[in-house]
Amino acid sequence: MPETDPLRDLGVQLTPNGGRLRVWSESASALELCLFSEKDLNWATESIPLVRDSHGVWEVTTPNLAAGTRYSVRASGPTGPMNQFDPTLHLIDPWARGLARTSTGWRSYVQNDAFDWAGSTKPQTPLDHTVIYEAHAKGMSKLNPAVPEELRGTYAGLAHETAIEYLKDLGVTAIQLLPVQQFVSEQRLLKQNLSNYWGYNTLNFFTPHAAYASRAAQTGGTGAVLREFKGMVKLLHEAGLEVYMDVVYNHTAEEGRTGPTTSLRGIDNANYYRQNSLGDYIDVTGCGNTVNFATPAAQRLVLDSLRYWANEVQIDGFRFDLAATLGRDAGIEFDPHHPLLEAIVSDPALKNVKMIAEPWDVGMGGWQVGNFPDGWSEWNDGFRDQAREFWLTDIGAARVHGVPPIGIGPLAGKLAGSAGVFSQERGPLASVNFVTAHDGFTLADLTAYNQKHNLGNGENNRDGTDSNYSFNYGVEGPTHDPAILGSRDKAVRNLLGTLLLSAGVPMITAGDEFGRSQRGNNNAYCHDSELTWLPWEHWDWQDDLFRVSKKLLRLRRENPALRPVRFAVNGETVPSASQMDWFNKEGLSMSVDDWDSPSERTLQYLAASTPEFEDFNRILLIVHGLERSETVCLPEHEGVTGYELLWNSADDNATSETYAPTTELVLAPTSMQLFRAI
Repeated sequence: MPETDPLRDLGVQLTPNGGRLRVWSESASALELCLFSEKDLNWATESIPLVRDSHGVWEVTTPNLAAGTRYSVRASGPTGPMNQFDPTLHLIDPWARGLARTSTGWRSYVQNDAFDWAGSTKPQTPLDHTVIYEAHAKGMSKLNPAVPEELRGTYAGLAHETAIEYLKDLGVTAIQLLPVQQFVSEQRLLKQNLSNYWGYNTLNFFTPHAAYASRAAQTGGTGAVLREFKGMVKLLHEAGLEVYMDVVYNHTAEEGRTGPTTSLRGIDNANYYRQNSLGDYIDVTGCGNTVNFATPAAQRLVLDSLRYWANEVQIDGFRFDLAATLGRDAGIEFDPHHPLLEAIVSDPALKNVKMIAEPWDVGMGGWQVGNFPDGWSEWNDGFRDQAREFWLTDIGAARVHGVPPIGIGPLAGKLAGSAGVFSQERGPLASVNFVTAHDGFTLADLTAYNQKHNLGNGENNRDGTDSNYSFNYGVEGPTHDPAILGSRDKAVRNLLGTLLLSAGVPMITAGDEFGRSQRGNNNAYCHDSELTWLPWEHWDWQDDLFRVSKKLLRLRRENPALRPVRFAVNGETVPSASQMDWFNKEGLSMSVDDWDSPSERTLQYLAASTPEFEDFNRILLIVHGLERSETVCLPEHEGVTGYELLWNSADDNATSETYAPTTELVLAPTSMQLFRAI
């Protein structure tokens, strides 16, 4: 949005004449600024009316509004089903950059943004080199014995040298934090003595969640929590790691109409939230309310928040929860050309910031995978489901019926970058590939549980998805059966291999690299405990899996053919694309039956890079999806004189031998092999 926008500079700006507060409310009849004693946040020392302009922006300037000043907004306005004005309530400024908790609620405060970045800059990792590690800011370090006890579970603990060394050793390039904007637990959870651990219940879009800061920062005065957060970002950047934030703009912590009124509802309920003429909320998020992004003020709120985090706090990227909601127009229809969606990726102040959509919500027409504008990447749930089905539920079905339900064709499309989902112009990097995420089974639990086990969530196992596409290999939960354990371990390796050797941007869920379990809970959002914290002491088999994960990430880095930037076009030379050839087990071009037959689930995928910034590279990936051994004949191809084995999911200790084209190899049941073509 241009800086001539009448909604510019909302919130508090410090001027030579004092602090200037600007608040938008089209519906209010009066707004006032309340200032509070620093020693008693319930004692209002001054109340000053704001003056409205012709654009619905209310403004006041006072020398008493300075760095550290605690303040609130009170709003009066008309009654009626779409309004909820209450002039007795002290409301949070939606643009407040600091929040302080009181015995009765919250107070905004004027933030002290001072911080010495000491020359630290963003890593600017190219998207084709990016590997995302989705983690929880508290859970990442809460059990790390190398972190001083007072820093465990904090921003400072997450950036401890041992955590950074771990991430660098693993080989990821970016850590994506579950919500770290100030959030609160829902009223329902508080009544059950539970808490919202994941944080998808935002109170304010500009302030770090204070509970994840160290005690010293929480009691350190104005700016201390923010300085610890920035310090975390600075240390991660100095190690070459990017920092992404999972942001929740689609709804707020004000919940449904009977929820707490803390900010937007009390300032302009009629315009900030979607509702019908009777005042009933139109909820496409499943969380009680939906922010109305048909209004310019709500759009501006998101853009200003993103600008703040990207520039003042130096965040490298954002993952947007239920991003389809941000693209709904005045008629509540998703519009891929919605001004907010396009502004997010075209705003000069957000240049080079990575934008990742969760491209769905729970409203009508809410599944919008592949439909976001150029410049966005999207979570690819089709990749997730197809990988799970191929390696898990198809195998379970084959044990019952003698043959899997489908052939290998659908998985091949995902390996190659999901060209059937994302346009030629957007390319494979529009796809963020994942097998697991924070919600759902962990990778290890996918191979150990057929059903969810969520009784501890207090909802009689009703919550969490039933469509897990998991397979326990014969026993529900833990077992000592070596055959079952062997099958589970190999399935995990196959899933990791599929994720890390496919075109697109891979995302790993923290702990999957060593087989973390949540004991079958596929919706552990309300557990702030060792069930969800990352364990730092591992069994030998977990160390083995970590080494596999590390090796796969190294192979991805070393082989640009695995990570094309663009889709290839037949008959054309497309820079940074991978030319793909597909062969069956006989080393011949794939036939229709080879693609579709459930009894022919073996393919050889030969991908050659088209150099633009890196040296030429060619790989051969063999995928075999049946529980029987299979003989393959390595394909002949112009320019290929041999194939060097790099990885075998059935035997990670396999020697690195080189084989000539037409060599016959025996594949282990349900396995993958990666070669470098020479």
